[in-house]
Amino acid sequence: MEQAAGSTQDAHSVPVCYRHPDRETGVRCTRCERPICPECMVSASVGFQCPECVRGGSGTGHAPGASRPRTVAGGTVTADPRLLTKILIGINLAVFLVQLSVGDRFTNRFELIGQAYAPFLDGVQGVAEGQYYRLLTSMFLHGGYAHIVFNMLGLWWVGGPLEAALGRARYLALYFVSGLAGSALTYLIAAPNQPSLGASGAIFGLFGATAVLMRRLNYDMRPVLALLVINLIFTFNSSLNISWEAHIGGLVAGVVTGYAMVHAPRERRSLVQYGTCAVVLALVLALVLVRTAQLT
Repeated sequence: MEQAAGSTQDAHSVPVCYRHPDRETGVRCTRCERPICPECMVSASVGFQCPECVRGGSGTGHAPGASRPRTVAGGTVTADPRLLTKILIGINLAVFLVQLSVGDRFTNRFELIGQAYAPFLDGVQGVAEGQYYRLLTSMFLHGGYAHIVFNMLGLWWVGGPLEAALGRARYLALYFVSGLAGSALTYLIAAPNQPSLGASGAIFGLFGATAVLMRRLNYDMRPVLALLVINLIFTFNSSLNISWEAHIGGLVAGVVTGYAMVHAPRERRSLVQYGTCAVVLALVLALVLVRTAQLT
């Protein structure tokens, strides 16, 4: 009975990528029909192909080099698909070590604050005073060990697979657009003297884009949705003193940008993808200018 039950379970199991046996997938190469995960998917005129079929030739009479391996979003397949995620984690850790070494004066100089007197600094500080760099630098600061550990774990778990699926340029654009959107919404809504810092806005953007990608590939979305709901519960827990504005701003920007990344029509792919990034950044700039006008 145990063997029969096991056989039935195997018959209904989800296929795994032939190049990465630890990854379940519902997508197959349109040429060899082997199961492939997002990292192995190469965009083709119809569906997706695996890297081996692409290297073997386009199937249309063109030379093998005429068809470069592409990710789901049209990016170039690279030898290390998680390189930028590793670099971003390294930058965050390096900045955190500087915070520990230099102290609060460094943090107060670069954290996100609208308009207020900051400890250890002279005069009124903030974005409203022309310190627009705070919208960006605050994305690499953290408020303690637990803060940076959870953020970096989230960045590794979500960012790595997403970078492999989008390609480096598109992934980096998504990361910074989401982070800046979170900073802009925080600047707009939060009290001008309320400091904010952390990579959470950008990471929530990656969450949103991951949900869009999984929907595009017909994956089971329950795990990522459950993880997102849990994070939102923590976000709106007032006792944790979390900047919900950054999380929501990053999440919305990530969903919008991620949708453009994976659903852009092939013939206008780059225009739609980077055009959407430009539109979101224009909205970010508008929010910043509105809030600055209110405070000055």
